[in-house]
Amino acid sequence: MGIVAGLDSSPDFTRIVVCDADTGAVLRQGYAPHPLEAPEGGGRPSDVDPQAWLLSLGEAAGGGLLEGVQAIGVSAQQNALVPLDSQGNTVRPALVGADKRAQVAAADLIDRLGSREAWAEAVGSVPQAAQPVAKLRWLARAEPENAQRVAFLMQAHDWLVWQLLGRPARRTTDRGGASGTGYWSAATGAWRPDLVELALGQRAGLPEVLGPGDAAGTTPEGLIISAGTGETMAAAFGLGVRAGDAVVSLGASGSVMAVHHEALVDSGVSITSLADATGMHLPVVHTLNAVRTLRGTAELLGLDGGLEELSELAAKSTPGAHGLVLLPYLEGEKTPSLPHTAGTLSGLRRESMKPEHLARASFEGMLCGLADAMDVLRGRGVEIRRVFLLGATAELHAVQALAPMLFGTQVVVPQPADYAAIGAARQAAWAMTGQLPMWQGAATQVFEPGEELPVGQAVRQQFRAVREQIHPGAFA
Repeated sequence: MGIVAGLDSSPDFTRIVVCDADTGAVLRQGYAPHPLEAPEGGGRPSDVDPQAWLLSLGEAAGGGLLEGVQAIGVSAQQNALVPLDSQGNTVRPALVGADKRAQVAAADLIDRLGSREAWAEAVGSVPQAAQPVAKLRWLARAEPENAQRVAFLMQAHDWLVWQLLGRPARRTTDRGGASGTGYWSAATGAWRPDLVELALGQRAGLPEVLGPGDAAGTTPEGLIISAGTGETMAAAFGLGVRAGDAVVSLGASGSVMAVHHEALVDSGVSITSLADATGMHLPVVHTLNAVRTLRGTAELLGLDGGLEELSELAAKSTPGAHGLVLLPYLEGEKTPSLPHTAGTLSGLRRESMKPEHLARASFEGMLCGLADAMDVLRGRGVEIRRVFLLGATAELHAVQALAPMLFGTQVVVPQPADYAAIGAARQAAWAMTGQLPMWQGAATQVFEPGEELPVGQAVRQQFRAVREQIHPGAFA
């Protein structure tokens, strides 16, 4: 059928995969870091010149990597706001990442619309510092002269697609990227320009939202450029998740994302309602405490071997950790909504005060917290028959042993791959052929709950009992 390419422009680098359009087999790969200077004190910059993304793209595509390619899909970091003036030039560097400068702006937006529930009803999410809508509000308050010059709003993948097409008059985006802005509703499939005005103080142009298999355009050389999407949506598409699947991401914080047939409006504001890259929806529930729970426990126990040693230690304990229950709300918690609480260690008895039991309780507490988040989705009618477990911690034996019985479902751990870039390439094949490519999904390790399911249910009941005793009605 041909050859397609997918490029993923992450916060730090560009990865490109060249794939067979029929099978999805990866034929060639390219990589280049973004030419960025780290800010004083380390970390990632909050302001980035988008030209850095183009320079990285050009380097990653060097050496004839794209020879013979007929279509390209673009995945890029989410939440990057690229404000343009009336000539299509950037008003200022792009605002990227979880920009702490916008925290006050996010709270201000909640007040201006009336409540968190009002935002959830309007666009399926509540303003957070990372979102473009909060960054717009920050821009209006901190840089009013720049704000007044803003004529058009784009995100990273929109801007890259537009550049690849030669900056045409038509500017586009996709449902997935739009759903994370804070001014597009997944439920109605429409922009909310009034919320842009609420944040910025004036109206601004917004891209045309394309359908999943649509092309954004064709270059003069005849190269098809697909709609593009955000990294989360591209990775889900590359993994091959479908209805009945959930994706649990294990970072310092955690998230549970599932594929669903409709947008979920959550008056309890636990659920963020995103759109995917196929025409479906991706309701997401976040927790604040995932791997940070394990790292904190390993440090408390003085384990030089880190999480691997913690996992080995946990294997020496038994289900229920001899009655120890760790409510892992170390940074407060988002699900359940307990922003000002702290963690709790319950069930201390002389026989339970051993390192292996605390190690086991940390894994059980982290995974029970994520199972609680999963139950929020199940409670809204989201079917979850299989869970994809992502993150380096998913390779730990304790996680693989405990997750199936605590989640109550099959758990799969995908082999490491550039899934966002693969998803972008799959989207390119769709735009090129007009048909959704039925590529083989990710190679995985599969773990079943089996006979351990009743044991997992008992551990979860022990966790719930302690949670309800310490925080009664937390999920009411």
